[in-house]
Amino acid sequence: MKSGQSSRMPEESSPRKTPQNVSYHDLPHLVNADGQYLFCRYWRPATTPRGLVFVAHGAGEHCCRYDELAQMLTGINFFVFAHDHVGHGQSEGDRMVVSDFHVFVRDCLQHIDLMKKDHPGLPVFLLGHSMGGAIAILTACERPNDFTGMVLISPLVVASPEVATPIKIFAAKILNLVMPNLSLGSVDPNVISRDRKEVESYTTDPLVYHGGMKVSFVIQLLNAIAKIERSLPKLTLPIFVLHGSPDKLCDIKGSYLLMDTASSQDKTLKVYDEAYHALHKELPEVATSVLTEIRMWFLQKLSAAEEARHS
Repeated sequence: MKSGQSSRMPEESSPRKTPQNVSYHDLPHLVNADGQYLFCRYWRPATTPRGLVFVAHGAGEHCCRYDELAQMLTGINFFVFAHDHVGHGQSEGDRMVVSDFHVFVRDCLQHIDLMKKDHPGLPVFLLGHSMGGAIAILTACERPNDFTGMVLISPLVVASPEVATPIKIFAAKILNLVMPNLSLGSVDPNVISRDRKEVESYTTDPLVYHGGMKVSFVIQLLNAIAKIERSLPKLTLPIFVLHGSPDKLCDIKGSYLLMDTASSQDKTLKVYDEAYHALHKELPEVATSVLTEIRMWFLQKLSAAEEARHS
């Protein structure tokens, strides 16, 4: 240590702050295995919770975008919790950069374990959207017996054909060696939803990352996809997948593959013919249907879990 440097923990001398310059002291957070601070969000039901739901958000966004979904679940007595993944929202880390996709999975398991300790014996569910769907799948595969069920909204399971041509994948691998921070262009907000209000809210949200996706991040997504394809047969838990057929960000072929390959006896795919990527942020009739379907599914699985526990 250089002379004159204090040996105190950095926490004391300079409070850790979010990328938006808010002290973590004032925010719910956890510290991951790499010592990074992750912003956490909790939605508590009015009465004793009957189950836990962990929400995994998508690439470039953040967990507060799931407020409506979470409120609906607290209404049926779920305790809902989430965090901003490393490099996202109010969590630390370079924006949209991760050393290894597994970091996302590891952090989710850490958060889930903390909540299970606080609420022992409750059934635990996963809910993931887009890249969060990939995270949820890999989390479930890592702990096959820990979860009572999983809901996936437009999950990332296969690479979209336009983006991941063999030539582009080869080029990305070469670029990753020499220019890992090169930007490959950003997400077009218009493919997120057909609801103009939602597109506007996405575009103006300061916590959403609007920059280009870096080569190194694309490589991590491709690694995750390869791992998912190998892992799908390990899935045995009840799964409910919702996907819009014209989705330009996460190809619906991935959801069909999941249905064909997962070993789960209880798996359902609900297809929305015209709807875009963020089904829970789609035109009101779609968004309402999505919330209703998810609510019904959760209630059904919860009753089954409670019956099994008491029998």
